[in-house]
Amino acid sequence: MTSSISTSASPAGVSSALSPASTRTGVRGWISLAVLMLPVLLVAVDNTVLSFAIPAISLAFATSGATQLWIIDSYPLVLAGLLVAMGSLGDRFGRRRLLIIGAWGFAAFSVAAAFAPSAGFLVGARVGLGIFGAMLMPSTLSLIRNIFTDRDQRRVAIAVWAAGFSAGAALGPLLGGALLEHFWWGSVFLLAVPVLVLMLILTPIFVPESRDPNPGRIDILSIGLSVAAMLPVVYAIKDFAMEGPNPVAISAVVVGLTAGVVFVRRQLRRPGPMLDVRLFTVRAFTGAVLVNLLAIFSLVGFLYFVSQHLQLILGYSPLEAGAILLPGLLMTIAAGFAVVPVVKRVPPHIVVPVSLGFSAAAYAFVAFTGESAMALLFAFILLGIGVGASETVSNDLILSTVPPAKAGAASAVSETAYEVGSVFGTAVLGSILLASYQAHLSLPAGLSAGQVAEATETLGGAVNTAAQLPAGNAAALLESAFSAFDSGVILTSGIGAVLMVLAAGLGWWSLRPTAAR
Repeated sequence: MTSSISTSASPAGVSSALSPASTRTGVRGWISLAVLMLPVLLVAVDNTVLSFAIPAISLAFATSGATQLWIIDSYPLVLAGLLVAMGSLGDRFGRRRLLIIGAWGFAAFSVAAAFAPSAGFLVGARVGLGIFGAMLMPSTLSLIRNIFTDRDQRRVAIAVWAAGFSAGAALGPLLGGALLEHFWWGSVFLLAVPVLVLMLILTPIFVPESRDPNPGRIDILSIGLSVAAMLPVVYAIKDFAMEGPNPVAISAVVVGLTAGVVFVRRQLRRPGPMLDVRLFTVRAFTGAVLVNLLAIFSLVGFLYFVSQHLQLILGYSPLEAGAILLPGLLMTIAAGFAVVPVVKRVPPHIVVPVSLGFSAAAYAFVAFTGESAMALLFAFILLGIGVGASETVSNDLILSTVPPAKAGAASAVSETAYEVGSVFGTAVLGSILLASYQAHLSLPAGLSAGQVAEATETLGGAVNTAAQLPAGNAAALLESAFSAFDSGVILTSGIGAVLMVLAAGLGWWSLRPTAAR
C-alpha cells in the first residue's frame, strides 16, 4: 500500500513523515496527528457545550420546544448533509486547503453565534457553523488515512482521533460550565476562537497536503440531493413527535426518501460518483457505518436529557453538572485506547456487540433506578465504555475498506454517520421526551395564555414561568413539570436500551467474517 500524499504542495520536509523504505510513519506524522486533533476537539466541544448552555438559552429567549431542538440540531444537520460533498471537494482540491478554509469560516460564525440577539439568529449562526464544520471533519480523518498507511499505526491514530472527540466532549461541559458560572451563555461559542488561531498557525507547517490524483467532476446536483434527503426526514421526525401523524410530516418523509433514491441512482450511473454507494454492498462497511451512527445516537440522546435534569431539576450549576459527567467522558477516552490491543485478538463482531451492550445497560439502569446524580454518573460511565470502544473499531473498519486516494469519501461517510447519529439522537429521543413531557404536564389554575404556552413548551419554560408565580402555584407547577420530565426520561431510556440491544445484534451479524473476506 502506498500513500497518495502530495509533497509538491507541502512544506519542505513534510514528505519525511513517511519513510520511503517503510510504510510506517515517522515523528512528523505523529506531530501532524496532534495538529489535526485541534479541529476534532473543537467540533466535539461545540456539540457538548451547547447541551449545557441550553437551559440558559431557553431562559434567555423563552424558546419554544421546536426552536430549542433546532438550536441544537441545525448545526449537525447541515454538517451531516454537506460532509459527503465536502469530502469529495477535499479529495479534488486538497484536504489541507479545505481544512484551513473551514477554520476561517468556523471562527467567524462562532463569534456570530456568541452575540446572537435572538433564537432565530442563533439557529442561522449554527447553520453557518455546520457549513464550515463540514469542511473540517472529513479532512482530518482522510488526512490520517493517508499519513498512516501501516494498519497497526493507523488503528492507534484512529483511537487518538476518536479520543479527541471524547476529550472534547469532556472539556465542553467543564469549560462551558466554568464560563456559564461567570459569563453569559454566548461565551461558550467563543471557545472555538483560540483553538482555531492555533490550528491556522500550525497546519501549514506540519500537516501535509493530500488529494485524489484522479478526482471526478464536481456534481452540484448530487450535493443538493444529499441535503434534500436529510433535511425533510429530520423535520418530519420532529413534527411527528410533537404533532402526531399529519400531512406535512408524511410529505416531508416522501420528499426526503425520493431525494435519497434519486441520489443513489445518480451515483450508480456516474463514472466518478461523489459517493461510491457500491461500498454499502460490503456488509462489514455498512455494519460499521450503522454502528458508528447508533453509538453517537446513544451518546447525544443521553446528554440531551441528563444536562437538563442535573441543572433544572437537581439544581446543580453547569460546572457541577459537567463534573458529574466527567468520569463517563474520561471512560470514553480510556475505552477507545483499551480496545486497540483487544481487537487484534478478538474479532470485531464480538467486540462491537459487547461494547454496545454497555450502552444498552446504561439506558436500562436509568430506566429502572431513576435519575439521581449518582445513578446518572454510573450510567454515563457504562455509556462511555460502549461509545469509546465501538467508535474506534467502527471507524477503523470504515477506512480500511477503501484505497488512500478515496479516503475523503470514506471519511465523509464515517463523519456523516457520526452527525446523523447526533441529529437523530436529539431529534428522536428529544422529540419523544418533549411529547411525553407535554402529555403528562398538569398546570395550576390562574396562568395567562402566554405562561401556559411557555411552561408547556419546555422544562426551562416551566422553570421560567414558575419564577413569575406566587409561591403555592410555583411549587405546584415545578412539581408537575419535574414529574412530567422524568416520566419522559424513563420512556426515552427504555427506548434507548432497546435500540442499543438491536444495534448490538446488527454489529454481530454484519461484522462476522465471510468466505469473501
